[in-house]
Amino acid sequence: MNVQSRQPKTEDETKILHMAETQNGVITSTQVTQAGIPRRSLTSLVHYGQLVRVERGIYTLPETWEDELYLLQLRFSRGIFSHETALYLHAMTDRTPARYTMTFPFGYNPGNVLKRGVMAKVTSEETYLLGIMTLPSPSGNSLKVYDIERTLCDMARTRHKADIQVLNEAMRMYAGSRDKNISRLMQYAKRLRVTSKIQTYLEILL
Repeated sequence: MNVQSRQPKTEDETKILHMAETQNGVITSTQVTQAGIPRRSLTSLVHYGQLVRVERGIYTLPETWEDELYLLQLRFSRGIFSHETALYLHAMTDRTPARYTMTFPFGYNPGNVLKRGVMAKVTSEETYLLGIMTLPSPSGNSLKVYDIERTLCDMARTRHKADIQVLNEAMRMYAGSRDKNISRLMQYAKRLRVTSKIQTYLEILL
């Protein structure tokens, strides 16, 4: 099938392109359906080269730079970026993650996440909600990420087996930060059962 260039001919197609433009060039089939627009309009826009289907249910404008982190969030909407990936987004490590890590609530089937090469962590519904915030991706899109206090506690958990040098450096940077919140850190440490480890770091660094 040859891709042909033309201006959008329908009001629905024009609406879809406008929605994508206001969302950094990204639109999902779910958003189109929620707007009351038939999904066949997406198919038409792809046929004429005015949208690119980057994966199931996710489309971008042709000139849009692919933001892998943002696309992962759209694909796996219940996932929260965590552990080394969260450290990277908080600028608390100079190591770009070899594999991204996302945390999901207990009961979530991570099969498709793992197929994408993403490390999937599972936690209880209660701790899943602990410390969620938003940060921009390197491309400027809004991502759901655990705050730095939650991230440090996750990194300190024995079962995660974090690189000790990465954790040590992150704790050192945190201890020297004006934005640190020791009270919150200790609250999280208690909830996540890493109080003794976090206290040891603080006794050395503060």
